[in-house]
Amino acid sequence: MSWLPVLLLAVLAFALAVVVLKLPRTLWTLFGSALLFGLTGYALQGHPGMAGAPAAPASQDDADTGELLVSARREFYPSGAMPSRFVVTADAFTRRGQHEQAANFLRNAVEENPNDSEAWLALGNALVEHADGQLTAAALYAYSQAEKIDPSNPAPTYFLGMAFLRAGEPGKTLALWRELLKEAPDDAEWRATLATRLERLEAILGIAPSPSPDED
Repeated sequence: MSWLPVLLLAVLAFALAVVVLKLPRTLWTLFGSALLFGLTGYALQGHPGMAGAPAAPASQDDADTGELLVSARREFYPSGAMPSRFVVTADAFTRRGQHEQAANFLRNAVEENPNDSEAWLALGNALVEHADGQLTAAALYAYSQAEKIDPSNPAPTYFLGMAFLRAGEPGKTLALWRELLKEAPDDAEWRATLATRLERLEAILGIAPSPSPDED
């Protein structure tokens, strides 16, 4: 096998990143260096003539979880307001259960635009998934940034509650979601969905439902 196809693939990857994904010029050198590093490693350790073994695909459960995660996040944003190109690309990895790759794209998103609240939120979700449900310091920081940038959006608080639930701390989830529901505007599109999920969580935990705001 010739090395020419490998080199052509590297050139194609760089062109795709620059032309299609609109990679910022400030990241060209970094991306090119990453490609060069990969080619160097392959030259040292690779075996072009050896038959390849297909990588194990992501399980259907991972794909289902990723799709639900993206859909749930988008519920908190206007359907006509598309996220940044980095978030769109990261969502494709999330849907396949490739959360580390998603997090890498999202780091580029917040580096390019530190005021992109949805990118920070998606990064927090990706980091939690990559850590198998653990709320890491990096994920907590991402959620806090998303809330700081757009304090009127309930999504960071909602997904922080989800992270606490996955980490085995449902009490913190209940406190966050109850407060979120109490302060939610009556006409908020996400209000009914949050109320339903809160009721389900209370039922699972055997806790009496929290009173509705009208009963206070």
